Amino acid sequence: MDSKKSVAAKTKNRPDDELKSLTNRLNKISGQIAGIKKMVEENAYCTDILNQVSAAQGAFNAFTRELLANHIKTCVVQNIKTGNKEIVDELLDTLQKLMK
Repeated sequence: MDSKKSVAAKTKNRPDDELKSLTNRLNKISGQIAGIKKMVEENAYCTDILNQVSAAQGAFNAFTRELLANHIKTCVVQNIKTGNKEIVDELLDTLQKLMK
């Protein structure tokens, strides 16, 4: 028996500009992570690595803010308009996870 919870897969068709912006942010984060890995492998000074980690965290936070804003403006609003008030509980659960 599979111990993983079965979750219904939801999808969203993102407009091209949203997809491009989110992808660009993720590419930047990916590059930052690769740079941090290289710094560790090359025995860079701890503070220098930590500064790069802070920059990567900032980039990830910016990605999260953009994705969350897009989600609220589109998915949440659309669900409320169609009478699905459960989306509010889903949003609150998501916000609680983000704030850990």
